Amino acid sequence: MTEISAVTIRRACRDDVGAIVAMLADDPLGSGRERIGQPLPSSYFRAFEAVENDPNIELVVAEQGGIVVGCLQLCILAGLSSQGASRALVEDVRVARHCRSHGIGQQMLQWAITEARARGCRLIELLTHNTRMDAQRFYKRLGFQASHVGMTIRF
Repeated sequence: MTEISAVTIRRACRDDVGAIVAMLADDPLGSGRERIGQPLPSSYFRAFEAVENDPNIELVVAEQGGIVVGCLQLCILAGLSSQGASRALVEDVRVARHCRSHGIGQQMLQWAITEARARGCRLIELLTHNTRMDAQRFYKRLGFQASHVGMTIRF
């Protein structure tokens, strides 16, 4: 049985950027995309300010004992589809390597689902890379269903 560890889920602040980037970089895909040298590139802080100022994006962290151990970005998207329904998009879900399999990711996703409902969304969706088999099993356990084929052009 997986232990559910008590965490606080709160809005990320500028001081959390380093911990978030470290989690984003901590896998084979992220290590090729992110730069975690010190000082962090200023692009991360510019992006954080843009996210922080957008009322339709919530960047949150899971904190345990004063340490950031997880992160998630929730984007609320207005649209005409489904009779003008808003949808929620979950991005950049990460749990610190030493804290995985303790229920932290589940708590963050439950927060995102609750927040999406509270903000009037009719559905919540996410994308995960086709090589992230553990993540796919995790999301299916939480009730997400494979329904679309994602495609990307990287610039």
